[in-house]
Amino acid sequence: MSDAPQDLLDAIRRLGLVEARVRPPMTPLAGGVSSDIWRVDLAEGPVCIKRALARLKVAADWRAPVERSGYEVAWLEVAAGINAEAVPRVLAHSDADGLFAMEYLDPQDFPTWKGELMAGRADLAFAAEAGRRLAAIHAATAGDAAIAARFASDAIFHAIRLEPYLEATARRHPDRAEALHALVRVTAETRRTLVHGDVSPKNILTGPRGPIFLDAECAWYGDPAFDLAFCLNHLLLKCLYRPAVAAGYLGCFDALGAAYLAGADWEARGALEARTARLLPGLLLARVDGKSPVEYLEDEAPRACVRRVARALLASPVESLGAIREKWAGELARMTGAPA
Repeated sequence: MSDAPQDLLDAIRRLGLVEARVRPPMTPLAGGVSSDIWRVDLAEGPVCIKRALARLKVAADWRAPVERSGYEVAWLEVAAGINAEAVPRVLAHSDADGLFAMEYLDPQDFPTWKGELMAGRADLAFAAEAGRRLAAIHAATAGDAAIAARFASDAIFHAIRLEPYLEATARRHPDRAEALHALVRVTAETRRTLVHGDVSPKNILTGPRGPIFLDAECAWYGDPAFDLAFCLNHLLLKCLYRPAVAAGYLGCFDALGAAYLAGADWEARGALEARTARLLPGLLLARVDGKSPVEYLEDEAPRACVRRVARALLASPVESLGAIREKWAGELARMTGAPA
């Protein structure tokens, strides 16, 4: 346990979760770079408190509006109406304080998918179910004018996704800047469904309820290809972290992509897949040269591999996930000497 900042404790009291002079046990939890997350042990049981940060915890100067917390709560509420098992239950929230309380899901029972993947456990059935659940949320919100108005968070999405990933990477790779800025334009102008914005294995819990999506503070009504590409990107990168399990990670890539596209009934699947395939190289490059590089690719060799594949695909885009997979598998084979 740790002493919580007084302003955080005051905000929790304003939520009505604890009385004025009560100081409940509070434990900081590991999380992403954009929020403070605490376990608070109330008399009736533990809850999780999440507070958005104005300046993110990365080396680069990366700032984002704290009102994104309200969009996260709204995304969780919408998703719960589609599949209550796929999200944690929201208990209370405060737009003024930029925080909310949700049910606490014990990591012993609900480990992150990232942890499972990093340990070498590549569960294709789980990957497929994650794809199905994500597609179901997109399908249920496609073409919904009320949802679009509720999530008109373009400025926030630009500040915490398009700028730090694609635009920052363009500054590092000026000879690919035109292609990266084109991805920014297409993504920003495409409005089809409610987008989570951070569908990463670290934000997906495993366990008895199946995939549970967390951390929707990038929620925005826009291009569903961003969610699909963002998640598939991590499955490719894991191949470089644990090459011996690359076949399993690529199997998860295939399973998630196929299950997702099978449920994508709001537009021509070929067009959706093409946008995803064009966006993936930009996101790959961003995870080594953007403002939020993945922490587990520390050596230059795997980072150089990402650059070779991503830069080639930005120069000569493909329009299918299969073509991305083939290019990636071929580069892995050259690096490791294993058959593609």
